[in-house]
Amino acid sequence: MYTCSSCALHSCTEENPEKVPKNCPMKHPQLLEEAFQEYEKPENREFYIKSTEIEQMGYCRWPRLKETLEFCKQMNYHRLGVAFCMGLSKEAKIIADIFRKHGFEVVSVICKTGGIPKERIGVPKEYKLKPDEFEPMCNPIAQAKLLNEQKTEFNILVGLCVGHDSMFYKYSQALVTTLIAKDRVLAHNPAGAVYCAEGYYETKLQPGAEF
Repeated sequence: MYTCSSCALHSCTEENPEKVPKNCPMKHPQLLEEAFQEYEKPENREFYIKSTEIEQMGYCRWPRLKETLEFCKQMNYHRLGVAFCMGLSKEAKIIADIFRKHGFEVVSVICKTGGIPKERIGVPKEYKLKPDEFEPMCNPIAQAKLLNEQKTEFNILVGLCVGHDSMFYKYSQALVTTLIAKDRVLAHNPAGAVYCAEGYYETKLQPGAEF
């Protein structure tokens, strides 16, 4: 089992490490070489190099929105997809408008597209936000397929629910980046709970604890 999150050596950052933990992934050179060969494939090589160049260009200076914008320019994309949560409609409009000002075509699809009631997929009434009212299901697979149909070259996720975002990744033909990860409690800043995990949220994040 790999436990890189607990490693204090970070041998992978050294050119010729003297010590390597017993369960370090670096002890599997064949697997790592196979992974590297994937970067060499034409569909991956330029994408990876450009993303790494953007990392250097905007390091500790650009917000993620700027990084995403510049990456799309470096990749010479023309048509972008935005898959967004209805609760972030305002944010999605702002994002789409910014990209359009920079010359991109932007196709956007809302999560509730299709207007399918949650009951149809089998969501119990008690797990609806408003049990006695019509409530359309989030539809990430349709969002992905609609953007596929529009032949978007790169898709941007804005606030899809945990799990729904996973299904979007699965069905999107274009590669995807997440611009906003939904966290209604922390103003869409999920890292906030991590930074408070040894402070204010320490007891709240223990097994069995309730918020």
